[in-house]
Amino acid sequence: MPATSDGTPARTSACRVFVDPEGPVVVEGPVEIVLADGTVARSDRFSVAICTCRRSRAYPWCDTSHRRRERAGRQAEERKQ
Repeated sequence: MPATSDGTPARTSACRVFVDPEGPVVVEGPVEIVLADGTVARSDRFSVAICTCRRSRAYPWCDTSHRRRERAGRQAEERKQ
């Protein structure tokens, strides 16, 4: 990938991001994520799901942990009715 004058990668096209209010943020890859501690997580996949709920055991990548927790709560509510 070509670099700009300051050394950062130059974008040749826009990056597409899909936001699911009840799930992860899906980004067309490859992607690099700089975490709070400064470490960099990189994926070369064509599309990646980034965890927004912090329940993932594979954080920052989504492992669908948000689904298991949400279903359990919904089932408990349905039983009450």
